[in-house]
Amino acid sequence: MTQDTVQAAGAGPRPWAAVARCQLLSLLALAVALVGGLVVATLLFLPVGAGFPLLPPAAKALRALSDRGRRWATGWTGIGISPPDPLTVDRAASHRTRVAGVLGNEGFWRDLAWAWLEPLTGGLLVAVPLALVEYGAFGALVQPLVWRRLGDGNWYAFIPVESTATMLAALVLGLVFIAVGAYSAPAVLRLHARWGRRLLSAPRTAELTRRVEQLTDTRTEALDIQAAELRRIERDLHDGAQARLVALGMALDRAARLIDSDPAAARALLADGRQTSARALQDLRELVRGIHPPVLADRGLGDAVRSLALDSFLDVHVDDRLPGRLPAPVESAAYFAVNELLANAAKHSGAGCVSVLLEHREGALLRIAVADDGRGGADESAGGTGLRGVRRRLGTFDGILVLHSPQGGPTTVTMEIPCALSSPKTSSC
Repeated sequence: MTQDTVQAAGAGPRPWAAVARCQLLSLLALAVALVGGLVVATLLFLPVGAGFPLLPPAAKALRALSDRGRRWATGWTGIGISPPDPLTVDRAASHRTRVAGVLGNEGFWRDLAWAWLEPLTGGLLVAVPLALVEYGAFGALVQPLVWRRLGDGNWYAFIPVESTATMLAALVLGLVFIAVGAYSAPAVLRLHARWGRRLLSAPRTAELTRRVEQLTDTRTEALDIQAAELRRIERDLHDGAQARLVALGMALDRAARLIDSDPAAARALLADGRQTSARALQDLRELVRGIHPPVLADRGLGDAVRSLALDSFLDVHVDDRLPGRLPAPVESAAYFAVNELLANAAKHSGAGCVSVLLEHREGALLRIAVADDGRGGADESAGGTGLRGVRRRLGTFDGILVLHSPQGGPTTVTMEIPCALSSPKTSSC
């Protein structure tokens, strides 16, 4: 999952939720400063041997804090931060071997740099909306109650609070400070996440290594899927159209032998042969539709999904915002993914209504959102293979699948595939 893709999928928090999260980040900065100082102290004690048993647990504590920072950045702002290589510590190894493993981990040094810079930069950044809200609360809530007791020299910002009129002005100014702090908090969270991404993202070499591994895995999965698809086609041909065509040939042979001696039986066999040929033709059409539906090839993804909506017994609403045609392999993968999700909604969700959104973002990303009003609780790891199959199909194109299905519903499945348009729109609407 790329950072930009995650950011596109994320949603900004509400102002007061963002203020609360800024408060949590300020506490995290304090904890990071303490743990970072502990790590530096253990490094300084390494020459005398006292730091050897202390460095691995201190490094793991720092990694736990940095992992929390990455999760918060992704969950709160949608800005993904790729994690470094795991900080594995073999407890059975000697102290020197464990310390060597920590010092050789490039992510450890990034965590340490973040621990020193986060309290000074990220901590101060998230303190801005907090200070505005707290100072605004003092002007709006405290000043009206205590301004008479404070006497002369009582200033609130640039307002000398010496009368009822100036007290009301301070109250209004405090409300302004509160509003500015609250509504600036989401932007501050995004800035903080971008700052954290610079420090905490995995090194470029590690990302390239993971990318190569991912491409190797997706290539293997693509070959497996292709082989399974060929076996399915062979099985369907053998059990369906091929068997009917063999039966048709046998019926025609019997009819040829009976046409002189028993014309009525020959006509009956020919009538059966006509029905067998019709069923064989229907089998072939269904097989072709399962490989690449004609409506998908002729009309594009939007109309093909509408045909799925018409075939479903659920109330399916399709919102097609695609400005043109997509590459044929991408359209095919997206079509069968939507087909699987609609089938899952019909079988397991108890939904009555499903909405499908098709859009092409920023000229380079196909986004499909399938939402139903069912009972929720869908779990990809619970044993079903449908969602895993969809994820594997999308992975062939470097696509992602995000499932959101709380208990009680609704369920939303978002799929994104990087791709460019191949031609202008030709669908019916």
